Amino acid sequence: MDSAAEISDNQSRKRTARACDSCYKRKRCRSAIGADIIISLALLTEYSPSSSGSQPPASVAVHFAGRELGVISLLTGIPFLLPEGQKWIESRTGQPISVDKLTPIRPPWEKERAQSTNELLMSMQAQKHFELPEWAVVQSYYQAFLNSNVVQRIFPIIDAVLFQETMNAAYHESYSHFSYGQAGIRACMFAFVAFVSRLPPVKSQLGSFSRTPIDSEAMATKAEFLLAQVLQEPASLEGIQTVTLLTLFELASGNMRAASYYGAIAARLLFMLGGNLTSGRTIRPSDERSQRKRRHIRNLFWICYTVDKDVALRTGQPPTISDENCDLTLPEGYMERLWHAIDDENSPYDQPVFPFDLRLSIIKSRAHTALYSVSSLQKSDAELLKAIRELDDELEQWRLSVPPEWRPTMSFKFEAPDPTASMHSVMVRLNYHLCMTIIHQASSRCKAWVNAQSGIMEGVSSSLALSVEASRSTLSYLEAAEHVLVDGIFWTLIFYPMSALLAIFCNILQNPLDPQSRKDLDLLKIASGMVERVFSRQLSSVKEVVHLKLVANFVVELKQLAGCAIEKAWAERSAGSRMQE
Repeated sequence: MDSAAEISDNQSRKRTARACDSCYKRKRCRSAIGADIIISLALLTEYSPSSSGSQPPASVAVHFAGRELGVISLLTGIPFLLPEGQKWIESRTGQPISVDKLTPIRPPWEKERAQSTNELLMSMQAQKHFELPEWAVVQSYYQAFLNSNVVQRIFPIIDAVLFQETMNAAYHESYSHFSYGQAGIRACMFAFVAFVSRLPPVKSQLGSFSRTPIDSEAMATKAEFLLAQVLQEPASLEGIQTVTLLTLFELASGNMRAASYYGAIAARLLFMLGGNLTSGRTIRPSDERSQRKRRHIRNLFWICYTVDKDVALRTGQPPTISDENCDLTLPEGYMERLWHAIDDENSPYDQPVFPFDLRLSIIKSRAHTALYSVSSLQKSDAELLKAIRELDDELEQWRLSVPPEWRPTMSFKFEAPDPTASMHSVMVRLNYHLCMTIIHQASSRCKAWVNAQSGIMEGVSSSLALSVEASRSTLSYLEAAEHVLVDGIFWTLIFYPMSALLAIFCNILQNPLDPQSRKDLDLLKIASGMVERVFSRQLSSVKEVVHLKLVANFVVELKQLAGCAIEKAWAERSAGSRMQE
């Protein structure tokens, strides 16, 4: 970003979070939001009632501007509305809630795969469950994977040398009869083909084999058949590769429940193999092959770590991997590789950069612990705002560490398609806005919304405003970068716009008379069209069309209710003005 953009960003931050002039003169904080939170902390220390007698509920409820809505947020898995949330929406819109549209069985960013899996099980009864794909097929996908530098950087799921050994072992004549110790090797073949066959860059490298379609669902199901036996055998590289690949497959398929299960298993296997520690904290391997294996296990750890934090946000379940039990030292040279990979996606593969920036994944983890864990419910408003400010500072340090040409601004306004965008740069920016959202959305839980103390409210209101602005930026940036969104990534991507839509919807209901509300309503309309276009490019079955209808109904209902809230508020205001006359 150029200096003008940086100036605009700082001005936007100051407009959003207003602090008293004396605070700026004393230079007590880095930004306006920091100033507001410092003021609020001072007031809370003096006036906040003690919360020591309160008992935390069994799970973390979701709030918006002090109202407990239920679990209609990015921090939870299912958009289920509590009675209080339903009454609030009905009171703001004047419309009855369509329960089947706004509280479906699953969140709109999750696809149920159990029914199709059951059909596969029935059709495979007469087949040989453990019969491997043809050698030529696996070899073709292996070579296509190695030929895609982008995929290797983002998903370092195999080591070329070690996986070739696994392939040779799987297809060796002595493995023609299934026996103990072979489950992991065979399952790894199935899981590898299942996942990589879904990746568009790999498909483009296949050549003539692209005309021989692979049933990725069937491959994944066969790997799952073997998983029970894999877990009975000693932890192995093939075993952890299998479970990691199944985790990625389910995440890419939209099945968050299974991704959460497999992610937990992967974490356990990685801990058994020492993947949570760097090589400097364990016995250093003596030979080159052992060192290669050690590096690869560490790469698998980072894949599972980033996915674990992402799945936790999508499902509302706590992360499986705790930071306290991990050495989170970044891979050597990671920072240099990260931005080089964004600048030139076609350069030769060197070392991985992983699905998300590892530092943002660490911030997500700390945000969950500090703001959304069950223990965080016991925090007073002062403690909560202090944690928000510290995490905001950490996120800002990350942002300033990004090279200027890739550095995101807090607020993004769509003007024209981004010519420098790539899939990796899109994911970096989306995850930055997501971190901003989850950090500042936690201010909705402050008791100050109920107590309505003016000085304190300035801080919590400013914090929530930053969260909503980050959601607007998510939708605007996706519109600007739509031209680089590759086919087949819908289920990985949908979480970001859908969670942003929910935050903006709640803000419209909270502030329907704000001039920004009508602009936000237009943004909902534009974003919903973009979501449907991206989805339609990857439709492969009737089931996909059915789920698209569920997503579309959800978004349409949000737009309709938001529009009703705005019209109702203006009608009441006009009626009140006429009565005064």
